[in-house]
Amino acid sequence: MEIIKSFINYISRPTVLFTVVLATFFFVFPPNNWFMKVNRKLRIYKIWSNKGGIVIFSVLLAFFLFGGLTDHNFQLIIFKPDNVPIIGLIFGVTFFLWLGMKQALENDERIANNEPVDEYYDPEDKVLVWPDLIYVEFIALILCSVFLTIWGIVLKAPLEEPANLADSPNPSKAPWYFLGLQEMLVYYDPWLAGVVFPTLIIVGLMAIPYIDLNPKGSGYYSYAERKAEISIFMFGWLGMWVILIIIGTFLRGPNWNFFGPFQYWDSHLLPALTNVNLSEYVWVKWLEQGLPKNIIKREIFGFLLIGGYFAFLPPILTLTIFKKYFEKLGTARYSVFLVLVLSLAALPAKMYLRWLFNLKYLVAIPEYFFNI
Repeated sequence: MEIIKSFINYISRPTVLFTVVLATFFFVFPPNNWFMKVNRKLRIYKIWSNKGGIVIFSVLLAFFLFGGLTDHNFQLIIFKPDNVPIIGLIFGVTFFLWLGMKQALENDERIANNEPVDEYYDPEDKVLVWPDLIYVEFIALILCSVFLTIWGIVLKAPLEEPANLADSPNPSKAPWYFLGLQEMLVYYDPWLAGVVFPTLIIVGLMAIPYIDLNPKGSGYYSYAERKAEISIFMFGWLGMWVILIIIGTFLRGPNWNFFGPFQYWDSHLLPALTNVNLSEYVWVKWLEQGLPKNIIKREIFGFLLIGGYFAFLPPILTLTIFKKYFEKLGTARYSVFLVLVLSLAALPAKMYLRWLFNLKYLVAIPEYFFNI
C-alpha cells in the first residue's frame, strides 16, 4: 500500500505530472497526420471505445475508493465540502470527453465508408418545442432542483466566520472556478495572470468562428476533419485550465506548497526556495556584478528573450509546421491565430522555468509595477 501511495505522490509532483501530460497529449489528441498515424499504430484511439471508457472510469473509481478507504490525509482533502464539486467535475469532464470523442470517431468511420453521419438531418424528422422540448427541460429542472436541495442538506455548506486579518486561512484559496487563475498568479504578475490572459482567453474563444472557417464538422461530431482545431482547443482547456484547477484544489496545501494526494498537509513545511529574476541570474550569478541602476540595462536580457520569442518564432513556425495554416487562413486571421498560440505556449514555458530554476520574472521592474 505504501509503495503505491509513494508512487502516486511522486507522479503528482508538478514537473512529473505536467511532463507526462505534455508527452502524451498530442498522441491522444493528434493535431496532424503524423500524430494520427502513431495514434492508429499504437491503437490509442481504443480508449474512446466502450471498453476503453469502462477502463477509464474503473481506474478513476478505484483511485478514489483506494484513497478514501486507506488514507486519512486523502479523506481530509477529497471529502472537504469545498472540494466535492471538483470530484464531480473530474468524472463529468471524463464522461463527456469520452462520449464526444466516441461519437466523433464513429462518425469518422461512417464518413470513410461514405455513410451518413449519426447526426444526419432528415427534413421529415421534426420535433415540436411543445411538448417534446419543454417537457424534457421541465423534468430536468425538477431533478436538478431536488439534487441540489439534497446536496445542500447532506453536505454542510463551507461557511466560515467573517474575514479576520489576524486569522487568515492557510491556504487561502479562491472558489474552484478561479483556482486556475490563482495558480497562474504563481508564475505571472497580476496584470498578466488576472487581466491579460483572461482577456486573451475570452477574445480567443470569440475569435474561433472568425478564424476557423472550415465547414467540415459543423453540426456533427468529427475528429479527423478538424484534428488541429480540436487538439489545440483540448490542450488549452484540459492541459491549461482543468489541470490547473485540479492542481490548485488537491495538490496546493499550506503556504501554497505542493503536496501529494496521500501527504499530510504540514503547515510548518517551508521549502528552502529562493525565487530569482532573470536579471539577477545574469548580472549577479553569472557575471558576478551588482545589478545596474539603469532599468533598461538591468532588464535588457529579459526584453531580448521575450522579443526574440515573439520575433523569431513566428517566421520559423510559418515556414515549417504552420505553413499550410498561413496559406489557408490568410495574413490577418493567421496573425491572430499565431498570437493566441504563442500566448498559450508561454504559460507552460514559464511554469517549467519556475519549477526547475525558481525563476520568478523574466523582466522585473517593480519601480513601475511592471513584471513579466
